[in-house]
Formats: sequence, C-alpha cells, structure tokens
Amino acid sequence: QVQLVESGGGLVQAGGSLRLSCAASGRIFRINAMGWYRQAPGKQRELVAAISSGGSTNYADFAKGRFTISRDNAKNTVDLQMNSLKSEDTAVYYCNADLKTRIGATARDYWGQGTQVTVSS
Repeated sequence: QVQLVESGGGLVQAGGSLRLSCAASGRIFRINAMGWYRQAPGKQRELVAAISSGGSTNYADFAKGRFTISRDNAKNTVDLQMNSLKSEDTAVYYCNADLKTRIGATARDYWGQGTQVTVSS
C-alpha cells in the first residue's frame, strides 16, 4: 500500500506565499517523477510542476517564475513553494508520484487526497 499525504494548503491573500509538502510512504521500491497538479472548480486537473528523480524540473507556464518544486529523495518528499499567489491559483492541489512498489513491477501513478489553496483578492 502506498500513501501520499499533502499538507500546507490554506487561505492566503493575493501576493502572499504558501508552501505545500507531500510525503510518500508505504511499499515503495523506487519513485520516478513526482509532481503537483491542481484542479479548480469546473476545470480539468492540470500540471503545475514536476521533478524527476535526478532533479530535472518542468513547470506550467503560469507557474514559471512564481513556483518552485523541490524533492528529497531520501525522505520521499516533494514540496511546492508558491509565491506571488493570485486569485486564479485557487484550486485543490494534488501530489503525484510515478513509482514502483517492487522490483519488476510496472511504474504507475499514485495521488494524494488533495489540499485546498484559496487565494483571496
């Protein structure tokens, strides 16, 4: 069993900052990419940022220059530092990990339960 647990969401004023954290636990052999996605009401889930096991990063255009993703491979954690937040950043943010639970297994996606981020204007 694998669990991804997010923390750090909340209410913040426009222009403020939040830091989201996610910890993966359970039967984990190897984690490939980890990332953050978000879903606003009435919209599809979209990628915010992703990071490979080697530290290569990929950001959505809206996140570039404002958000920073980082991970600790030893702790199986991934963080998202969000600065200069805007009202349009309001969404449920989900942690994602592409991982293998054992040698020889096919890697698959696992998701956290989501954490609400609300930015007031």
